[in-house]
Amino acid sequence: MYRIVASDMDETFLDGRHEIPPANLEAVARMRELGVLFVPSSGRGYLSIMDNFADVDPALMEGTYVLSYNGANINRFGDPVSLCERELDHTLANRLWRLGIDNGLALHAYTPDCHIYVRDLPKSERVYLSSLKRIVEHDEPDLDAFPVISKMLFMNEDLGWLHEFAEKRVRPLLGRHAVITYSSGRYLEVIPAGADKGTGLLRLAEMLGVDVSETIGIGDSANDREMIEAAGLGVGVANVSDDVRPLCDLVLDTRGQDGAFMELVDRVIIPSMSD
Repeated sequence: MYRIVASDMDETFLDGRHEIPPANLEAVARMRELGVLFVPSSGRGYLSIMDNFADVDPALMEGTYVLSYNGANINRFGDPVSLCERELDHTLANRLWRLGIDNGLALHAYTPDCHIYVRDLPKSERVYLSSLKRIVEHDEPDLDAFPVISKMLFMNEDLGWLHEFAEKRVRPLLGRHAVITYSSGRYLEVIPAGADKGTGLLRLAEMLGVDVSETIGIGDSANDREMIEAAGLGVGVANVSDDVRPLCDLVLDTRGQDGAFMELVDRVIIPSMSD
């Protein structure tokens, strides 16, 4: 029997407009009836995740939790005060910001209040972000205006180029302060060392007294891999990236944007009740 489903949001639980497909709301309601806790897990901040649930009956998510900033932060659903959190070394954040500027890259810097400060975004990225809130242009050469930076992103639609850039230019700067991951087929993410969705899931399970074997982690991209590997059952939606697919115990037939979670309920959760 499974007691926790930790789910990535973008490209897994949400559709292409960053909205929740009706089938997924039905699935969350069914999980609740079955006593399974649905836990959103995202690289975005807590308030940004909550925006996705603005039109959802709060009773559907009562008593659950949110893993934000790649598992660095854990919140009770509906409570903006984090139970735990991590941040990037500020000197490193400034060096990364300058590196992005010098290389003409689109940049995102995330702060604890869930604002995303951006620079040099191409038109395609502006369209991609158009449904998100708290996006603020920041054309300054540094991040000194913000005392705490939660994570940073470099954006380029050539993911192969980003991988090469990461190994040659970014990783040598990180030391023990931060680690690299990738998401959405366009982002190189730099997050605090010790922060990933898998660690966040394990920490939450321990807090709730849930054995890791009773957890499901579901996602689609490289920044979900630790969660998929850490969970009792690691699941990919049909659009899971090629590098993460081999790590999954199960790959669903339904794409994330089409509402894959009733398939998860029918194929995995309900059958597990009789185990």
